[in-house]
Amino acid sequence: MSSNSKLHAAILSSPGMGHLIPVLELGKRLIADLDVAVTIFTMSSSTSQAESQAIKAATTKLRVVELPPVDISGLVDTHTAVVTCLAVMMREIRPAFLSALRHMAFPPTMLIVDLFGTESLPIGDELGIPKFVYVASNAWFLSLTTYCPTLDKEVEGEYVEQIEPLKIPGCRPVRQEDVVDPMLDRTNEQYFEYIRICAEITLGDGILVNTWEELQPSTLAAFRDEKLLGGVTKMVPVYPIGPLTRKVQSSRPIVNRDLFDWLDKQPSESVIFVCLGSGGTLSYEQMTEMAWGLELSQQRFIWVVLPPTTKSADAAFFTSGNGDGDLSYLPEGFLTRTRDVGMVVPLWAPQVDILGHPSVGGFFSHCGWNSTLESVTNGVPMIAWPLYAEQRMNATLLTEELGVAVRSEVPPWKKVVGREEIQRMVRKIMVEKDGFKIRDRVKELKLGGEKALREGGSSYSALSQVLSKAMQDIKKIRACK
Repeated sequence: MSSNSKLHAAILSSPGMGHLIPVLELGKRLIADLDVAVTIFTMSSSTSQAESQAIKAATTKLRVVELPPVDISGLVDTHTAVVTCLAVMMREIRPAFLSALRHMAFPPTMLIVDLFGTESLPIGDELGIPKFVYVASNAWFLSLTTYCPTLDKEVEGEYVEQIEPLKIPGCRPVRQEDVVDPMLDRTNEQYFEYIRICAEITLGDGILVNTWEELQPSTLAAFRDEKLLGGVTKMVPVYPIGPLTRKVQSSRPIVNRDLFDWLDKQPSESVIFVCLGSGGTLSYEQMTEMAWGLELSQQRFIWVVLPPTTKSADAAFFTSGNGDGDLSYLPEGFLTRTRDVGMVVPLWAPQVDILGHPSVGGFFSHCGWNSTLESVTNGVPMIAWPLYAEQRMNATLLTEELGVAVRSEVPPWKKVVGREEIQRMVRKIMVEKDGFKIRDRVKELKLGGEKALREGGSSYSALSQVLSKAMQDIKKIRACK
């Protein structure tokens, strides 16, 4: 595919580690596998140390342009939902993004935006280049997202008050309690922003999704059937190009050396890794129960902790990696009693390198899709602990359809999950017979994901098809001029 060296993809990422990481990984994949020039556009972050560090690390392999930060203080307030804030940020960044594209010495030949960047799709038309949307989640989430404008017209009242699950043509129904955050309240501004995004996704020339054909075949087939979801999306092609995840470093990470020294001394698959994402937080009461549950399980653990919150579960979304590392909020004596079996890491740890360590045998996760893929691609079974966004859907997918996770009987967003149940879930994954079955299943998926990404695999072929379509569209656009 030597002709692909002429292609130059401009990729726009919205703020947030969960959005930035898959965009960076897509850029790396385009360069390494298909010889495409890539420029990634991000928004300068003065609030998230983790984002700033990720961007800095990526510049050794990618061209990253940081667009100037936008001031949205007059457009939102302290009570504005994260989805609304993201939508407003991405709306306000459009003039700077277009200007940056116009002034590039090597003009882009294709445009890729993430889920929150759909309002920038018309820029592709202005520049006369094909445009794509990258949904860095799974196909079931994509099915709900593309079908939501139809549900908006057909469903009366709040989604969470419906008697029956929400039906999506050709796909698994979505239970009321599993709907994404913006659908929880149809009067909130974030719902209207979400519906707009849902409608705009199909304005692109194609949709990239971070899953693979063999993982979700029936859902992906629904997008290709005009009588099912294909009729809703106007048969805009959907390209499963995953699993795109960060790779385990070949050399020992230079940070947290004591943590990895400790891991090296532990038996194979004996450590449960507890990390609820870069933006997820727990209440003080829930954090106390988590600590006691880990201690009572008598299993080795690594726990990445963020200070407890009295706000929403996504309270740290825009400030991930920030803080002073104070651990005084943990139960009295916890650190002393568990010092021989566990390690508590304040704020941040190199997640993918921990998941890739042979001593790690379980992942207590918030079920963000990046974390889910990092767990699957390292063959690590999960305890599902969804907090916000589409994580409730992900937890259901992992436990009920893919069979690679367990979850609490009462969801953590409904009430505090007690220490006994946390103890039960940890022991089930780490030492019980059912947990070994789950471990075998996740290792099957690991091999499937590896095969999909190899040359000739389904995801490699899908990404190649994206570039073939882009080149065909470029020729058509130029022929019309």
